[in-house]
Amino acid sequence: MKYNRIDNNLFIKNRKNFTAQMKPNSLAVFNSNDIYPVSADSTLPFEQHRDIFYLSGVDQEESILVLFPDCPNQKHRELLFLKETNAHIAVWEGEKLTKEAALKTSGIQTVYWLQDLEKIMSEIMSQCDTVYINTNEHYRANVETETREDRFTKWIKDKYPAHSVAKSNPILQRLRSVKDPIELDLIQQACDITEKGFRRILNFVKPGIWEYNIEAEFMHEFLNNRSKGFAYTPIVASGNNANVLHYIENNLECKSGDLILLDVGSEYANYSSDMTRTIPVSGKFSDRQKAVYNAVNHVKNEATKLLVPGTIWSDYHVEVGKIMTSELLGLGLIDKADVQNEKVDWPAYKKYFMHGTSHHMGLDTHDYGILTEPMQANMVFTVEPGIYIPEEGFGIRLEDDVVVQETGVPFNLMRNIPIEADEIEDLMH
Repeated sequence: MKYNRIDNNLFIKNRKNFTAQMKPNSLAVFNSNDIYPVSADSTLPFEQHRDIFYLSGVDQEESILVLFPDCPNQKHRELLFLKETNAHIAVWEGEKLTKEAALKTSGIQTVYWLQDLEKIMSEIMSQCDTVYINTNEHYRANVETETREDRFTKWIKDKYPAHSVAKSNPILQRLRSVKDPIELDLIQQACDITEKGFRRILNFVKPGIWEYNIEAEFMHEFLNNRSKGFAYTPIVASGNNANVLHYIENNLECKSGDLILLDVGSEYANYSSDMTRTIPVSGKFSDRQKAVYNAVNHVKNEATKLLVPGTIWSDYHVEVGKIMTSELLGLGLIDKADVQNEKVDWPAYKKYFMHGTSHHMGLDTHDYGILTEPMQANMVFTVEPGIYIPEEGFGIRLEDDVVVQETGVPFNLMRNIPIEADEIEDLMH
């Protein structure tokens, strides 16, 4: 791992919060992700399953966490099973976690090697009534591969069919959506690395460079600051490419007079940042571009003020829609007749702003959070309105990451990243 060691009090507290929600006499199991094959002996870079990381800080493959708070054997109330490290592995892959290092990372006293899993599970499953399995119930999830977690779930349900089964996911959705101060610091570090990347490209962009050149400049800065790289596939969209919401080819030349929409964020210690800025290739906005830009920025600022405890996500989007409608009227993109004749499920503003304004953010870029439940202090949300005008050859989106506060306006984790149109122009010249 490139990142600095995380205070294990975070993981100790996370486990305590999770086990407090478990049924009496139950245990919960969490698995690492697989290392996914590409072809021949090639694999994708390992990415840890965020749930086992959230509860243990363990950031390596073939790891299993078991929580059994009511276990009669105190030593088995928290268990880690790890791939046994040895001299051969140390030479070929680098040393894996030792039992001592795992304790230091996670705060978990009892660590076994994986070969002991079936024997220990046989003992502790006979002492519990319910087993919590970990399923992916995120509202955007679309998983086509069988995960390590899936295989383990099949195995444990087949081997212990008389146990009751419960779900970890609703507990984790609620816990992970409210961030600990240590987590907020880690997300802030990710945002600060993103800021460095953005300031770097403001000095770099000019007509004739290619979208992938910009992507490379971000990657350079991210790696130099202990990040693995992008928190998600970056969007570097010049000209009309900005009107393709998930444009990721990043393979066209940036031309004078065009805008570039940059939806880019670094990760740090598995935590995401998620930034969007839109900048002029030649360093200066046209009057029309600036008018639209300022309208988007105004919607962002007004929408941010609505992210307060008690707000319901769907109601929030209705209110943001009203703010956007007003701006689009002012820009002449829609008229009063469009608004009067709009459909309830597809308001007039959706022609130019067709996506949501905010999502939870944290260990996942589209992080856990139950959207039907009220917002709470210390939730982190993006705020990302946009106006997309294919007929004029540009689209503008602006996005910051903010922390909901007990009182007052949310705290902007991207407060130091330039966003005002005039400041962007000054920095590019």
